[in-house]
Amino acid sequence: MRLPEAWIISVGNELLNGRIVNTNLSWLARRLTIDGYLVRAALTVRDECDDIAWAFRTALERGADLILSTGGLGPTFDDKTSECLSRALGRRHVVNEEALRMVEEKYREKGLPLTEHRVKMAMMPEGAEPIPNDVGTAPGILVREGDSLIVVMPGVPAEMKAIFERVEPLLRDRAPPLHYVSKDLVVRGVPESAAAPLIERVMKEYPVYVKSHPQGHEMRKPILRINVIYSSTDEAEAIRVVDEALKKLKDLLVELGGEVEGIEDAGQG
Repeated sequence: MRLPEAWIISVGNELLNGRIVNTNLSWLARRLTIDGYLVRAALTVRDECDDIAWAFRTALERGADLILSTGGLGPTFDDKTSECLSRALGRRHVVNEEALRMVEEKYREKGLPLTEHRVKMAMMPEGAEPIPNDVGTAPGILVREGDSLIVVMPGVPAEMKAIFERVEPLLRDRAPPLHYVSKDLVVRGVPESAAAPLIERVMKEYPVYVKSHPQGHEMRKPILRINVIYSSTDEAEAIRVVDEALKKLKDLLVELGGEVEGIEDAGQG
């Protein structure tokens, strides 16, 4: 079975001068693998248009089924990803009216006017679709180029994750059929900050993705709903891996003094 191939492009001088660790790359690689993609390559480039356009063209020329990029969607002079993608595709770089409405609404809520730099965040390759950004201001960008799908996201991790999760159902539809297992456990008495290293430990030991959702007060009455997901072409394997990871996590949380209420199916397919 051929897996669709994904390329990840990271944009930002700060990634190449060592100031920031590229956590977006590892997060995306894990999620794409779980969603049924073979991550073929990852490119990291500076905030320079020639380099950014080269990265997109290289991925397209190599037949990438999916190209994800992070960084360079903000209002400042060095946020160039959208413009350079337009150049790489040979398309006009235009104001997307739907994106402009999204940006305008964000600033209207804050009582701020649209400015030239804010309108810049609504400019995209002609024919692109904006992706709502529930966390930040700059919309994501979705472009279809031949058989390739391109998704452009901000570099701020919370914004990147929110936009990725919006398009993830579409990405799964383009991948081979997989058995997708998602289960939750609820734990009381453990703050999210204390659970975080345990979650990281489980993710290092098992090929799962784990996400915690605080539902109580961090210090006075902590309650966490923790979601564990994994997918495989083998349904039994997918269930086994999730169950083993959940058991390990449950044991660690109980050792820490947590009270685990139970494990719930959060969706299977």
